[in-house]
Amino acid sequence: MNTTTDKLSTFDAEVTDTFGGETNYSWVRRASFHAPRDASDTVLVRMGKVALGMTGQRCVRSTYGDTIQLDVVGACVRAFITFRDEPTND
Repeated sequence: MNTTTDKLSTFDAEVTDTFGGETNYSWVRRASFHAPRDASDTVLVRMGKVALGMTGQRCVRSTYGDTIQLDVVGACVRAFITFRDEPTND
């Protein structure tokens, strides 16, 4: 039994634009990824940014329960990383 894969959960990530400081959704890019159930927010942010193609972009992080919000510094772009379901056995 592989304990690493037994404790994976699925997370959804999406990135979109903002207008007047509010999330706008005139365009959106979505992805999902698997991460350890007990992963820190820092790990989830890194994995989410990789899934969305945002590696290297500086962001300001806000956490709201099971959702992490990332505001890209110097751009009208916002990303969300959200817990989707219970652990998978992939």
